[in-house]
Amino acid sequence: MRTTESAMTMEADAGHVSSDKLMSDLKVVVADAEELLKATATQTGERITAARARAEESLKVAKVRLADAQAAALVRTKAAAKATDDYVHENPWKAVGVAAVAGLLLGALISRR
Repeated sequence: MRTTESAMTMEADAGHVSSDKLMSDLKVVVADAEELLKATATQTGERITAARARAEESLKVAKVRLADAQAAALVRTKAAAKATDDYVHENPWKAVGVAAVAGLLLGALISRR
């Protein structure tokens, strides 16, 4: 794997963490919206009914987009894992060397404290 590929993989990992957080936050928002809709189910009135209908439609759209985002994240994760696996199989000694250097650096940092 070239340096640019390594950088792209690290950026994808950082983006993956951010997208995981975003998906988690969206799930909480969807759950809260569903709870709010249930809590206001007994409320009547034209404005409440219209607001509930808009909220339910928005909630449906959000759920679909969330499912799509999860599927896309899964595809990206599998692609990154495949690329890493291919690299390690093509360059086993480089991978061992990188892991050894990383272990030495980590050990040196830990032993300093």
